[in-house]
Amino acid sequence: MADPKKNPAPAGRRIDEATNTETVGHEWDGIEELNTPLPRWWLWTFYATIVFAIGYAIAYPAWPMISQGTEGVLGWTSRGELKKDLDAAATQRSQVVAALARTPIERLDPDSDLMRAAVSGGAAAFKVNCVQCHGAGAAGFKGYPNLNDDDWLWGGDLKAIHYTLEHGIRQPDSDTTRFSQMPAFGRDGILTAPEIADVASYVRTLSSLEAPSAASQRGAATFETQCTVCHGPAGEGLREFGAPNLADAIWLYGSGRDDVIATIANARYGMMPAWGERLDPVTVKMLAAYVHSLGGGENFVEVAEDPEIEVDATE
Repeated sequence: MADPKKNPAPAGRRIDEATNTETVGHEWDGIEELNTPLPRWWLWTFYATIVFAIGYAIAYPAWPMISQGTEGVLGWTSRGELKKDLDAAATQRSQVVAALARTPIERLDPDSDLMRAAVSGGAAAFKVNCVQCHGAGAAGFKGYPNLNDDDWLWGGDLKAIHYTLEHGIRQPDSDTTRFSQMPAFGRDGILTAPEIADVASYVRTLSSLEAPSAASQRGAATFETQCTVCHGPAGEGLREFGAPNLADAIWLYGSGRDDVIATIANARYGMMPAWGERLDPVTVKMLAAYVHSLGGGENFVEVAEDPEIEVDATE
């Protein structure tokens, strides 16, 4: 132990007898701090970080100035790196866009990288433009079709879906839009309320929602004279008219008796925008590919050359 008399501490400090270490000269409620030197390795590490910081500030952007930060002698910027990444992504996307632009929709190979890219792009476009009506999972709502099932008013192959997306449904300013019109049998005075109720009974028997009855038998006779021209003799629907299949268990506006009566009496006139007037052609193709991939898409079959029938599309 050092002798305080032989090694006097500087003024205001003292040598701690227990550790033979000089104190820093401060005291807090009787507690003093020893002036223990830092370990040499820690001190050199600290000096190294100072040197590194100076070098970094010289080489890279570091100090904010009035109008912009220092650029650094290496000329590197995070914005520059971001631009490189964006340019690379744009180059890759442009190749996909060009390939999609020159490939007819019905000729997209379902197992190709191009189709996978189209489906991915369509999924993004769907989230921006379509979820408001069809829902995030494309399951639809009452009056807005479920795009996951295999029930299609106008056809479910790629070409048909693309046409409906491009030209829309019941767009008044478009001559090429999908258009079907069911008479409002009640509002227009074509059928009486009891006749409409009978037809509703018959229609509900087609999908086993009601058991056959005297009312459904009367409705069947009315259906034959008023409805088969569009829905077919068995109620299976006709796509060239956009007439739905009434014999399955899928109902756009509800299968309840009141819902069916309301549809027969007042008709339904759902609309969808003509996306070809709002989105670029490639994005519309991507949307068609995505909708087709949801599970209900059909294989393309070339039908008649008649333009009235050749284009048949989504729900």
